[in-house]
Amino acid sequence: MEQRTAAVAGVLDVLRTQGMFKGWRNELYPVTSAFDKTPMLLLERAAAPYFGIRAYGIHINGYVEKLDGSKLLWVARRSKDKPTWPGMLDHIVAGGQPYGLSCADNVVKECWEEAGIPQELASAAVPVGFISYVSMTQEGLKPDVLFCYDLKLTEDFVPKPQDGEVEEFMLWDLQRVASTISGSQEYKPNCALVVIDFLIRHGLVTPEEPGYTELVSKLRVGNPC
Repeated sequence: MEQRTAAVAGVLDVLRTQGMFKGWRNELYPVTSAFDKTPMLLLERAAAPYFGIRAYGIHINGYVEKLDGSKLLWVARRSKDKPTWPGMLDHIVAGGQPYGLSCADNVVKECWEEAGIPQELASAAVPVGFISYVSMTQEGLKPDVLFCYDLKLTEDFVPKPQDGEVEEFMLWDLQRVASTISGSQEYKPNCALVVIDFLIRHGLVTPEEPGYTELVSKLRVGNPC
């Protein structure tokens, strides 16, 4: 694996100097046939779409439950300076899943780096499944799997942007979140899928909705492994 990784990295470094990649991360993704298999090599995150490899990430639904049982969802607005999806709506915390770090540890790391959520709160995030999709971008094919987490927060906790990637955090009721997704393109597309899954699991989208079964089934496509 090390030899293959080094050989490909040398080529990518040359292409990077030529300006081919947007948003170089110095973050390695595994090239593997399944999430729990040994990687064949490691690849810079920014290059993943050019190779069409399946990439993994963690997305966290940070929410507040009020005394009357109603729920509010924390919504982030991405910085206008980000190289990808600038200014769009996002999760309170989300990130790629790099090689050599468990999903649980990555959740804790990203929670602190992106929203100032301390470890004692972040470690309470509950894994609730995944969504998957395949998209065609300007760079190439993106078959992605996003591991989803729910993190229940108290009403007095306010996330704070830490790393310059978020412009602001907003606490919205679920109806506003749903209306924004259905009536606009403000949400980063893959984040919208994770939020839709949250709305389904928390009962805002029900089987009585037209197209319910099709919607649920299409949240996991692309032969995720």
